[in-house]
Amino acid sequence: MVTTDGARADVPGPGSAGAGGGPVDGVARLWAGGGGPEAPVAWRVPDALSARVPAEQRGSGRDDVRLLVSRGCAVSHHAFRELPGQVRAGDVLVVNTSMTLPAAVNGRVGGERVVVHFSTRGADGRWAVELRAPGGAGVTGPRPGGPAGAVVRLPGGRALVLEEPLGPAAGARLWWARTPEQVPELLRRYGRPIRYGYTERDQPLSAYRTVFATPSPDGSGSAEMPSAARPFTAPLVAALVRRGVLFAPLSLHTGVASAEAHEPPYPERFAVPAATAWLVNAVRAARGEDRAAGGRVIAVGTTAVRALESAAGADGVVRPAGGWTDLVVTPRRGVRVVDGLLTGLHEPEASHLLMLEAVAGREALRLGYEAALQERYLWHEFGDLHLILPDEECDAPNCSSNEW
Repeated sequence: MVTTDGARADVPGPGSAGAGGGPVDGVARLWAGGGGPEAPVAWRVPDALSARVPAEQRGSGRDDVRLLVSRGCAVSHHAFRELPGQVRAGDVLVVNTSMTLPAAVNGRVGGERVVVHFSTRGADGRWAVELRAPGGAGVTGPRPGGPAGAVVRLPGGRALVLEEPLGPAAGARLWWARTPEQVPELLRRYGRPIRYGYTERDQPLSAYRTVFATPSPDGSGSAEMPSAARPFTAPLVAALVRRGVLFAPLSLHTGVASAEAHEPPYPERFAVPAATAWLVNAVRAARGEDRAAGGRVIAVGTTAVRALESAAGADGVVRPAGGWTDLVVTPRRGVRVVDGLLTGLHEPEASHLLMLEAVAGREALRLGYEAALQERYLWHEFGDLHLILPDEECDAPNCSSNEW
């Protein structure tokens, strides 16, 4: 399928745009005080602010998390259950329906124990995988990638063969691998959710799936949960519908994040259906240039932003699209369709902060994160949420510039 600006329909391979290591387009400058306009003071997330278990294990339910709301530079604090009161009739929430896979499987390379993280299924049947070193308490640590030709023995007598790195060969983390047939069945029988060191213990796969998740016909899905949608429950969705909020589905299958290096996102598979493109365009057309007079397009998660913006042309019109996207949303590129964003809280090295700045503006983002740290919001996939909305009275330029 032909995709629009910022996306490719071919299978990504070595040297793909968007692949590689290190910050892109100003992550270091924004949060560590480099060149360009005056940057916010560098910050860090204290370990005590890591959400170590799901909300339902420390409170009364999935939606028992906090909601930080940024309207331009104004910040307010709410319970997530109050979300219907923070949006309005005619708003459209764009949600990612990708289903989280049990993407971690034990394996061996010769006599070495490894954990294989299955990241992305290529159109040619190969999978991009990451090999990790087993650690204590069920978590893993980084391991040198490759080498080419290495055979990784898997449970059930299966094996995969590493063929070539995805991205630059030096220090490549992800590798294309020839895998046994029916990888989804392999994951179903032997896999478990990918888990990082800040979590307290293993969780069932159900803890990593959202209320919007739907199976893909080919068994594809996300290596890691589209976590911004995790606190939604069926009663909360019903309350939003009663308020007149619309929902628009799309899919983007997330790959394995770089837990240590905070690399830019690799190319990922996405699909924006015709019905979603029509609804988003209709909401934007109905309000014209005045966001205060009509519905707004609010993405639920950075994955929804990446997919929707990949389907938007330079004219701001969303068209049905699918395939591979290597789009990285930055303040310089800006957003063409998205007015607001519901997302988790991101670490200072994360490339996602560039996307948040593109939506919110630098000063609004700085003030929001200062408030989150002061009020001890919780980070990571089981943590609290941040709703970024435009300031429709001063309309962003008076409190922050989205341009360098």
